Amino acid sequence: MTDPFADSPAVRRIGSDGPWEEAFGYSRAVELPNGLVLVSGCTSVVGGQIAAGSPYDQTLCSFAVAFDALKELGLGREDVVRTRMYLTHARDVDEVGRAHKELFDTVRPAASMLIVSGFVDPSLVVEVEVEAYRGGAG
Repeated sequence: MTDPFADSPAVRRIGSDGPWEEAFGYSRAVELPNGLVLVSGCTSVVGGQIAAGSPYDQTLCSFAVAFDALKELGLGREDVVRTRMYLTHARDVDEVGRAHKELFDTVRPAASMLIVSGFVDPSLVVEVEVEAYRGGAG
């Protein structure tokens, strides 16, 4: 399938050191001409290694990965308009929700939390996606 934005200088794509970006052919984040920024699923993989920890710790780390991508595009947590949190266990809802509240209580993005069967590595229990908006773009 042809990417309609492939030759558009207005679309910005950034990568990270995530181990699967090159192998699977995706960008960490993509900024569209209308100011919408889409951040791919982020886990607690840092420097190619899984940062072990509780679901709460993995959530904070996963969002930190997403925030790093936003920062590279000149955006921050206050620009986030939507989050998605994927968990492997319903028992972790409270810990993941607590981490989300700590990070976004004053921002209040639209949010979804979904239970999934698993991730690429079984020690990962949380993955997050972020959408942000650059006002005044377009």
